[in-house]
Amino acid sequence: MLETYQENNERAILIGIKFRQLQKKTVEEYLTELEMLALTAGAETVIKIIQERGRIDPAYFIGKGKAEEIAELAELNDISLIVFDDDLNPTQVRNLEKLIDRKILDRSGLILDIFASHAKTNQAKTQVELAQLQYMLPRLTRAWTHLSKQYGGIGTKGPGETQIETDRRIIRNRISKLKEKLKKIESQQETKSLSRKNFLKASLVGYTNVGKSTLLNQLTNANVLVENKLFATLDSTTRALELGKNKTLLLSDTVGFIRKLPHNLIESFKSTLMVVKEADFILRVIDISNPNFEDQIEVVNKTLKELAVNKKPQLYIFNKVDALDNKSKIEYVRNKYGNSLIVSAKKGMNISKLKKTLLEMYQQNFVEDTIQIHISKSKLISNIHKLADVISVKYEDDMCKIKYRSSIENNNRIINLLSASN
Repeated sequence: MLETYQENNERAILIGIKFRQLQKKTVEEYLTELEMLALTAGAETVIKIIQERGRIDPAYFIGKGKAEEIAELAELNDISLIVFDDDLNPTQVRNLEKLIDRKILDRSGLILDIFASHAKTNQAKTQVELAQLQYMLPRLTRAWTHLSKQYGGIGTKGPGETQIETDRRIIRNRISKLKEKLKKIESQQETKSLSRKNFLKASLVGYTNVGKSTLLNQLTNANVLVENKLFATLDSTTRALELGKNKTLLLSDTVGFIRKLPHNLIESFKSTLMVVKEADFILRVIDISNPNFEDQIEVVNKTLKELAVNKKPQLYIFNKVDALDNKSKIEYVRNKYGNSLIVSAKKGMNISKLKKTLLEMYQQNFVEDTIQIHISKSKLISNIHKLADVISVKYEDDMCKIKYRSSIENNNRIINLLSASN
């Protein structure tokens, strides 16, 4: 199957494999997403190819004959970039580059390139460089080959441009240093999170480009960058949402998930995703107008499970209802996903209902209480200050009366501490 498009920027051929267990429609959807990734990276897809195979060719991934056919197409259509929807091993990359004489990139390499372009903060840049070097290490021969040919553009951003004369030992040393740097950043993040312990926290989580940043802006006037591109947001952004008197919810935006997200990226971005782990509940944002939204839900489910946060309380927020053509899907979603809301962050539809639901969740998860402790139990009093937002302290004779507000989880800890002290 071939589809041709007009020339614009770096020209690319995209290649997907249809195995027996996959439907052709599914592979077409994967390639459409790969095309969006390529566009985000700055490439125009000229040709899309789907090859049916029973198994992967160990030398050329798609077989030598098909590789030779692609080499001809690249020559005839002035193609500079060949992108595979699946990951290639170093041998396959080396053989394909030698035969086709074009830059060869797989899905992971393309995603890493996009992350390199979008990384703005010190933390994001460190995370991306770490993931790139971990990706590059087993492919060092490939990196030397394409850099020695002085290829530019997609797939060559980041540390690769300064690593052409390095060896594996130097790269491993650099990886170790980056991991240490990330540990320090994580330590700083933990210190910052201590100042937020007294607030209920929620994280916006979802597939890339579902409108999480738009929703954060709508709820909190956060003024976060919003683009109709994949991975427009890499760094987490936290803003305060006032739900009522003395009822503040800290709402965090996070990097979007995607199918076949490189494992190195998940590992590297765990410090960014720490806000998800610290969240009291998770707000799952879904693009209801996307025909594959249920597949995207499953991708997010798997990623949350990998992060070990899938047991947290969750609210499903189906966004972009204004872009929905088939309105019957609304009833389907309501019937299948009970704990859900249907909104349009762009148009502001149902946002007031969402805030009301968040207030209810706040009240279900946060408590206020007053306790009396003997003034001699200074350590216990100190622990309560650490676990809760102390509203007032009054001393009556030898007793200390503390009024506090805390999450239900921390309140249970306080109750256990009180029981242990008696």
